[in-house]
Amino acid sequence: MPFKSLLPAIFVAAIMSTAAHAESVISVEDAYARSSGANAKAGAAFMMIRNSGDSDDQLVAVKSDIAARVELHTHKIDDNGVAKMMEVQEGFAIPAGEAHMLQRGGDHVMFMGIKQPFEQGATIPVTLVFEQAGEVVVEIPVDLERKDGHGHMKHSN
Repeated sequence: MPFKSLLPAIFVAAIMSTAAHAESVISVEDAYARSSGANAKAGAAFMMIRNSGDSDDQLVAVKSDIAARVELHTHKIDDNGVAKMMEVQEGFAIPAGEAHMLQRGGDHVMFMGIKQPFEQGATIPVTLVFEQAGEVVVEIPVDLERKDGHGHMKHSN
């Protein structure tokens, strides 16, 4: 069999092993999304991201068609003691064998220019992009009733 005819098979095997690697080391737990109301133009998602692998990773981007822009954000306290939200362009470190919490008042996924209202019980497709693990797709449930903290639901890839 000529080498040229093996290339597609090699390419598919490489992609499959990368996807399997991402699924085996990165998991997402207790994810939920919320917005402030039916006419809100912005919303956020929160979750625990766990890295069960042997290598550190970095969440570098997030994608979703639900909004015009989707960014990784955090809250910083300015010199006057006022909390301000800001984009974290470098993303969030997810150390090997550890987890990183995206939570209200801290690091989170920010949806700006929401294209449709967040409805209780609906799900939002989101792609988390990692330096090492690649893309991890999660379906994040909308929970408009949750005030703070995390429940006990578990979602993982």
